[in-house]
Amino acid sequence: MPKLDIQIAIEAEGWAQEAELESLAGKVLEAAAEYLRSEEKQPFPAMPIEVSLVFSNDEQVRAVNAEWRGQDKPTNVLSFPAFPLVPGGKPGPMLGDIILARETVEREAVDLEKSFADHLTHLMVHGFLHLFGYDHMDREEAERMESLETRILASLGLSDPYAGQDPV
Repeated sequence: MPKLDIQIAIEAEGWAQEAELESLAGKVLEAAAEYLRSEEKQPFPAMPIEVSLVFSNDEQVRAVNAEWRGQDKPTNVLSFPAFPLVPGGKPGPMLGDIILARETVEREAVDLEKSFADHLTHLMVHGFLHLFGYDHMDREEAERMESLETRILASLGLSDPYAGQDPV
């Protein structure tokens, strides 16, 4: 089982208590890491790798998105790898940061008719895969990443979040 050191920062109101978020993040990211290790043969170092989750809001995520991606709007999740990594590459001791915007996650969950927790789980997996070098900039990459997300979510008992959609 890959070892993760998950750091949590709650930087906005409206999120669950830290212990609840730590529990969910541990379950989700450890399942994703184990799936990558066992099914994708992703190498992991013997030491724990650190990943940080920042539970934020639309305003803060909009500012970060504008500064780092040139997109002056909020988004559901942003991922910032500590170091460039290609899928299948061995991560170092610092994996990176995942930032989530509560209001956007809530709106999308309602629009998708999913529970907040299920949608948040999906976005944690999505952000985690970005830290490992997966992306969805073209159709082939999107199909690969979405397939991984779907299989990881299935291992957690969740349905395919992309059912009936073309790859992004």
